[in-house]
Amino acid sequence: MDQDIAEARDQFLNQDFDEKTFEIPADKTIEYARLCGETAARFLDSAHPDFQAPPTFIASLSGSRALPENFPRFGLGMDAGKGVECFLPVRPGTTITGRTHLHDIYSKTGRSGRMVFAVSRIEFFDAAGQHLANADSRVVMREKS
Repeated sequence: MDQDIAEARDQFLNQDFDEKTFEIPADKTIEYARLCGETAARFLDSAHPDFQAPPTFIASLSGSRALPENFPRFGLGMDAGKGVECFLPVRPGTTITGRTHLHDIYSKTGRSGRMVFAVSRIEFFDAAGQHLANADSRVVMREKS
């Protein structure tokens, strides 16, 4: 592993750098489900006994910061994808808390040179402290030549 990547991993991995609360309004989750083409009543009907936000809804929530302060700039950053991991349903009408940390930093070398990837993970918790879901956002930085 490149020395600068190893140093960034040592300094920044797994340290919370942002915390934000989110209100989960039923009308927003229903509209999100409808726009995604969802047909299951548990996502569209607030009277359904198992009413919940669609699992991918949390990917639409973002913290106040994408990367920690003083994170090195390896080059121009671009979106490199999202990932969602669900453990428990997110219930509309509740407030959840998201805590963000860098989950991974790695590099790949391609035809255009080295690319550095940073994976920011927001872990979402309900008011009782139950871990509901994770949402990962990847940023790729192509190193300047």
